[in-house]
Amino acid sequence: MASHRRPKQPSRTRVTVLTATAAAAVALTSQAAHADPKPTKNEVKEKVDKLYHEAEAATEKYNGAKEQQDKLKKQVDALQDKVARGQDELNDLRGELGSIATAQYRSGGIDPSVALFLASDPDSFLDQASALDQLTVKQTESLQEIQAKQRTLAQQRKEAQDKLGDLADVRKALGENKKKYQGKLADAQRLLNSLTAAERAKIAQEEEAKDRASRATSERVELGNEAPASGRGAAALSAAATQLGKPYVSGGSGPNSYDCSGLTQWAFAQAGVGISRTTYTQQNDGTKIGRSQLRPGDLVFFNGLSHVGFYAGNNQVLHAPKPGTVVRYESMDYMGTFQFGVRI
Repeated sequence: MASHRRPKQPSRTRVTVLTATAAAAVALTSQAAHADPKPTKNEVKEKVDKLYHEAEAATEKYNGAKEQQDKLKKQVDALQDKVARGQDELNDLRGELGSIATAQYRSGGIDPSVALFLASDPDSFLDQASALDQLTVKQTESLQEIQAKQRTLAQQRKEAQDKLGDLADVRKALGENKKKYQGKLADAQRLLNSLTAAERAKIAQEEEAKDRASRATSERVELGNEAPASGRGAAALSAAATQLGKPYVSGGSGPNSYDCSGLTQWAFAQAGVGISRTTYTQQNDGTKIGRSQLRPGDLVFFNGLSHVGFYAGNNQVLHAPKPGTVVRYESMDYMGTFQFGVRI
């Protein structure tokens, strides 16, 4: 006789697991269907260029902090040297007063006022006018000189301590900006590494083509076609032109490598003009002008003041562009957002 037992129903747990598994499979399939396609070479290059611009902004802040650190270090060293010399002078003055005390002791005893000074801070002592009557003129002058020296030393020590605090803050900012631009460069490199070898080679070829065009441009651009901004501006531009082909390196200020503001500072130094180190400060080293007023030798600023170069005439800029490139000429039309020019 056939069995009429009911089929065994799947357990609640098994149903739940099967349902969850099916849902996950559907979700994964949906994600795969809607996953972003692999970015193209041009998209990667655009992102990399953006990271390079951000790295350059961080580099300029790093350069500014580095410049500030160097200045503060010199100020701290000078103050500490003053304190050391002042302490030596104070010791000499105390030695002279000690000699007076010794002489008094040999002649029958130390003047109570001198003994009191040698044992305590003279400030409270000299405030007692009655005590001055007990001193000789020489003793009074010695005590007053010591008192003034002690006050000066205390002020110099405080000033040095404040500068050391500022120096610590600047060094912290220095490290943060260095970490930031190194991180941006690392992100850019990771993006480049996501491309195939052929795509990376294509980008390299495009950069090489720009460099070749730059060298060709250098033969066509003549300052005689446009009157230079000034004699020194023309001299700085000519100096910068001797550095064509030198590599871009973050923080580079010559003569073997440059970042953008390192090149402009170095070039003006060759022309006998001292300008500051960063784009953010170089913008204040001269008179701001509009694009229509530009002449060869003027500085030109781009991308929120994160980049600077020389206007070279014929709509060309001579500059240190970005990591992986060299000092070259480039059309202003490809430089990004123009801010203003500055005539030194």
